[in-house]
Amino acid sequence: MSETQPKKKDRIVSKPIPPSNVTTAYLILRGAIAGVVGCPIGGGETTPSLMQPSYIKDGYPSGKFTIGLGKMTGTACELSIPESEEGQASLLDAIEKAANRIVAENVPIHVFPMDREEAITKYGNGILDQSQLKLPKNATAAAKNLSLTSIENVVLGVPAGPVLASTGSIGGTIVLERGTQPMHCKVSAGKKARKCSLAIKFRILSDGDDCLGVDAVPAENQLDPALILPLFTKTIRMKEGTKLMEEFTENDKLEQEAVAVAEAIKLNDSKPSGGDEMVDDSKPKDDEEMVDVSKPKDDKEMIVTAHEVSGKIDYSKLVDDFGSELIDPDLLKRVERLTVGRGTVPFLHRFLRRNIFFSHRDLAKICDLLETDKPFYLYTGRGPSSGAMHLGHLVPFLFTKWLQQAFQCPLVIQMTDDEKFLFKGTYDNETGDNLDYFAQLTIENAKDIIACGFIPEKTFIFSDLKYMGQMYPNVVRIWKAVTNNVVNGIFGFDGTSNIGKTAFPAIQAAPSFPSTFPIVLNAGRDSNLACLIPCAIDQDPYFRMTRDVAHKLVPKSHPLGGKPALIHSKFFPPLQGADGKMSSSDENSAVFLTDSPKDIERKIKQKAFSGGQDTKELQKEHGGNLDVDVSYQWLRFFMEDDAELERIGKEYSSGTGEHWSTGTVKAKLVSVLKEIVGEHQKRRANVTEEVVLGWMKERSLY
Repeated sequence: MSETQPKKKDRIVSKPIPPSNVTTAYLILRGAIAGVVGCPIGGGETTPSLMQPSYIKDGYPSGKFTIGLGKMTGTACELSIPESEEGQASLLDAIEKAANRIVAENVPIHVFPMDREEAITKYGNGILDQSQLKLPKNATAAAKNLSLTSIENVVLGVPAGPVLASTGSIGGTIVLERGTQPMHCKVSAGKKARKCSLAIKFRILSDGDDCLGVDAVPAENQLDPALILPLFTKTIRMKEGTKLMEEFTENDKLEQEAVAVAEAIKLNDSKPSGGDEMVDDSKPKDDEEMVDVSKPKDDKEMIVTAHEVSGKIDYSKLVDDFGSELIDPDLLKRVERLTVGRGTVPFLHRFLRRNIFFSHRDLAKICDLLETDKPFYLYTGRGPSSGAMHLGHLVPFLFTKWLQQAFQCPLVIQMTDDEKFLFKGTYDNETGDNLDYFAQLTIENAKDIIACGFIPEKTFIFSDLKYMGQMYPNVVRIWKAVTNNVVNGIFGFDGTSNIGKTAFPAIQAAPSFPSTFPIVLNAGRDSNLACLIPCAIDQDPYFRMTRDVAHKLVPKSHPLGGKPALIHSKFFPPLQGADGKMSSSDENSAVFLTDSPKDIERKIKQKAFSGGQDTKELQKEHGGNLDVDVSYQWLRFFMEDDAELERIGKEYSSGTGEHWSTGTVKAKLVSVLKEIVGEHQKRRANVTEEVVLGWMKERSLY
């Protein structure tokens, strides 16, 4: 190699600048795909690839790109991505229709320049494609400035070239090229697919007019981040997607009914006919009650660990196994006297009245502190595993809000973005890891938490990734005090677990000690401040470990010997049955805080497991089983009026009165949830990223 010949690492690869109509069509399709399947327009798993310049080889305006949709059948989407060829064809049809509707509506396209770092801070890295995520080491000043492009309610991104001034100016129709060729569209989904994804090959079919519209002119006005928030949610935003969801749901229903009929035939071979299907007389006949054919099988073995909850939960046995104590009537009366009796809250929280928060460790000692006016603080947390939280995630935060109001005490909320990466993170040779994805989920989840209504001046929300410096001394002390054998025995780790997993329990334990917050709680190593942790009972193993070594991190005068007190909740049941707990990874098990009123109604009517009888006659005779009926169990969590809840329970369990049937109980639940979720969404809409950063600022809560 001669001295004048450039080395390979110094060579500059020139990327062709695509025609403005191709770039515009790419952005339209990017927004149409996300809106139809109900996924974020970018960020994490859904970050699109760089558009391939297929127009060079094709000789006509075209392009190709790929968007990830999670795993299996699209864990990053509201829509379940079909495995069948017919279903995948319908999906591509819906995307094509949505894209061309956007073209026909001739929506204005806005372009505005912005500093790269400022843009990512303000809008998130979901605006970028995979090629834009990392800057070259010797990036020019021009590379550090982005040209952001917005199509209202469709997409916000950074195109690889100029764009037109409006969507209707592309000079033709967007066509998705399909077939068996490698360069054609491809849908990857199902158990055999390593990842769920869409490879899109498109072309612009000319309308005969060779004159394209003018390019968009950059403007200085930037977008309000609140306006694009819906684009980064796991929610269907295109009417074509809503129609497709209904079509898929109807097909699933027909398949389930066919299976049910086949099962019924087998059962009826050995017993007399059970009569007609139950019809809900409270609704028109064209909206008949669905008969629940998925009655529980044999009870599965109860499994409750820090990382798995399944089977039929026996809470009495769980308390015995874990060694905690039930909240008895005397302790409940004491809590009521120290809260309601002091006038800080009007009444006991329904979760306490209904035994939903049912177990504790050292709650009586917290009452001792209240009676002697000695301070303590609250600690709870959230592992940000999805952009949209569900109703089950709300439960501890709603109760913690009440506790903070009742006790008028400081609260620290840990966001374990590090844990989620350690347990669920991925690595790709081309794009690297997705740690930043979980960091961004912290911001999005924090918005939901803030919308619950905590006291701002008494609440500190922190990300493990950001706050580790202050926590580290106590984390190290806990590592020193706890052996690998203890951690492996409690959490089931083995030699195949990454070292981060075995190290993490100490990170969740550290906020139990006030000295972890020298500024926030004004606490040093000599602090006697006690801690109360409201959480679901599956988190108890972390704090059993913590309590065993707590004396090593506090002075001997600490009122609880350094041990954090806990108050445990039962699990919020999933839609498909009142066993286990709700999961954000299973769209059919949950109602999300981003769900529309129509989504809520559809999920409750079609997915909520019923404890009702198989026929109207049997329901009138025997009534429903409240213990397994998901709709009634959810009302116990979210309906405030005790008298009305009791009336509904009596009527449904006896098959009499206004709420004799499954349909009327479901209708009541839908009404309650629409109000709760709707009000939450209004409050969340006012929580910007700047507001979140204010709550996460390290400051004194005293």
